[in-house]
Amino acid sequence: MSTATVDAAPPRTAPRDREPGGRTRRGTAVLPTATLVLGAVYCIVPTLWILIAATKSSADLFSTATYLPSLDDGLVRNVRELSAYRDGIFWRWMFNSFLYAFAGGVLASAVSAAAGYALAKYEFAGRTALFNVILAGVLLPQIVLAIPQYLLLSHVGLTNSYLGVILPQLFNPYGIYLCRIYAAASVDDSLLEAGRIDGAGEFRLFRSVGLRLMVPGLITVFLLQFIVIWNNFLLPFVMVADDDKFPLTVGLYSMLRHGAAEASLYSLVITGTLLSVLPVIALFLSLQRYWRIDLVTGAVR
Repeated sequence: MSTATVDAAPPRTAPRDREPGGRTRRGTAVLPTATLVLGAVYCIVPTLWILIAATKSSADLFSTATYLPSLDDGLVRNVRELSAYRDGIFWRWMFNSFLYAFAGGVLASAVSAAAGYALAKYEFAGRTALFNVILAGVLLPQIVLAIPQYLLLSHVGLTNSYLGVILPQLFNPYGIYLCRIYAAASVDDSLLEAGRIDGAGEFRLFRSVGLRLMVPGLITVFLLQFIVIWNNFLLPFVMVADDDKFPLTVGLYSMLRHGAAEASLYSLVITGTLLSVLPVIALFLSLQRYWRIDLVTGAVR
């Protein structure tokens, strides 16, 4: 007697895009996606406008559609006129911005590395209180510090100088915080103890072991500080009086003020704004390969 075999029906499962409560996952993901799209549009639209407006002459800037680029060599012409403006003072401002940002970024990264390493690897009285005071400096806005810094530096005759802009940038509370966190995570205590057994001093341990293992963190601190100094307006605006020491932010602002009486300068200001973004983009693209969080994995092993 033959018996028919009946295949058991597979158990019914809920659709993958449906949660147990009946709500669809696709519906819950709409709000985050829409928020990200709005954020992207908010960042892209002004940049796109700058890129398009830099291709227009002063006459076309106010007479053509906003997002309609010029089809002639408007960008090349604007760059040429910008380079000729006041015997090329724009490139002097570009050099000043690079000097302020690079020197301030390197020195601030060195100070942050030393302070963060000491706070992470040494036990001393008041360490927690000192770190909390430094961290509280992150909450202070630049406008609160600019006037006291100006008054202090004016007493020693450093206003209207390059040092007057660089020195206030050397102490970076957020950079110290990042270096302390990174030193605690990347610099293993066993490596320091082995170095001490071999007779290495504390400064040599910091230079040969600590700094090398903290390189990715220091690159991040340098890049952040470089961007902050590059975009800083208030401090150099207060400290510097001679326009040949202006950074790009203050220099372009002075051009914009003159543009109120001379409309032809508007295109030059927009072109200068576009050119001022390029060094930051180039720096970011060239340094991002150094951001390797797992750099110390092989060294500790």
